[in-house]
Amino acid sequence: MRKYKRISIIIPVYNEANFIEKTIKAVIKSNTLGLKKEIIVVNDGSTDNTLNILKKIKLKHKNIKIINNKTNQGKGYSLKQGFLASTGDIVLVQDADLEYSPSDYPFLLSPFIKNNADVVYGSRFISDRPHRVLYFWHYLINQVLTTFSNMLTNLNLTDMETGFKVFNGSLIRKIAPNLKSKRFGFEPEITAKISKIKDIKIFEIGISYFGRTYEEGKKINWIDGIKTFWEIVRFNLLEK
Repeated sequence: MRKYKRISIIIPVYNEANFIEKTIKAVIKSNTLGLKKEIIVVNDGSTDNTLNILKKIKLKHKNIKIINNKTNQGKGYSLKQGFLASTGDIVLVQDADLEYSPSDYPFLLSPFIKNNADVVYGSRFISDRPHRVLYFWHYLINQVLTTFSNMLTNLNLTDMETGFKVFNGSLIRKIAPNLKSKRFGFEPEITAKISKIKDIKIFEIGISYFGRTYEEGKKINWIDGIKTFWEIVRFNLLEK
């Protein structure tokens, strides 16, 4: 069994002035089962007050790393930067808006500690934990995209699009230089890449989910859903 000492928590953020301080406080207080935290925030060219808030937080918490993109590049681009800057034995993706709760970290880390996992996906659809009821069509499209991805990867995931993805640190840092998606295509791309690794141990664990409405700041839309179909084909069939 591997021994884990440190977890890197990567937080990509774009125009989340209303949430980012609360999110970082929750991450700082979170239970990581004794693992030392490395918190890396990637500000993706925010045009609101996000960067100023991050600078103030940095004054209080010197150990938080802040990477600043001068212009908006996308979630995938920001995660790639965070992965490459990480040093943790485990690397966890945390959204900046608290749709995904840091209180679920013990569930996500358990397969690493107990089952020697390489990758863990937090599923919104196999959980008895709190789940905010929102858009039917988002749910349906997610299921279609996950099923289509599964057909090409031969995995049996229930939530390919989940924002809670956790990786063995050495593994994700090996994959990161070859990541190409700049936006939400990161989800099908990373899923395609890990599915091609021989003998990899992938787990799913049920998580809570507190989704936002568009009025509350949700950014992904139907156009991103259409692009994802193409990206599933691209990263499974057309690119290594």
